[in-house]
Amino acid sequence: MTILTLPSAVAEMPTAAEITERLDAAAGPDRQPAADMADLAARLRALLNVQAHRQTRLRLGGGLFEVVITGADGAAEALERMDVQQGGCGPVIQDPAGWLYWLVPPGTRRRWAWHSYAVCLGAPHILTLPPLNRDAPPGPYWLRPPRSDRLVPVDPLRQVLMQARPEPAPHREIAAHLGSAH
Repeated sequence: MTILTLPSAVAEMPTAAEITERLDAAAGPDRQPAADMADLAARLRALLNVQAHRQTRLRLGGGLFEVVITGADGAAEALERMDVQQGGCGPVIQDPAGWLYWLVPPGTRRRWAWHSYAVCLGAPHILTLPPLNRDAPPGPYWLRPPRSDRLVPVDPLRQVLMQARPEPAPHREIAAHLGSAH
């Protein structure tokens, strides 16, 4: 029987984990995953739940969408105008409690200026999405269901909301809900 003996230099070779660690360190920041990719799996599962006709909670922001909240009273005019501008407005969720949730492009919150009839929220807030097949109460439902990758365009929405003036203005309600005094 032959016993294999290794020279001492070979016995001190780094492990696979040590090699990987060294390569990661050498790659620097390019090796790190993008910040908005950290919760990609959770977001994908949430969207699949909606598609499978289950209600789900989804964190706003990242690369998906943010939400503009308006009162539902008087919003029919805004919806009609946005339908014309978009060739069918959407996506918009109606909450029977009296609110509309307009899903807008990511990054809108950073650019959103004060609006008398609307509030824009992004991360870290969470929105409950109704199942895709819910188009009437009970509970929140899709007043205008999502179509493909279309979101509500922000600039036309701002203008339409100034003309339509949907009530109630959501500022006090949202500030009370979030525990802030604006």
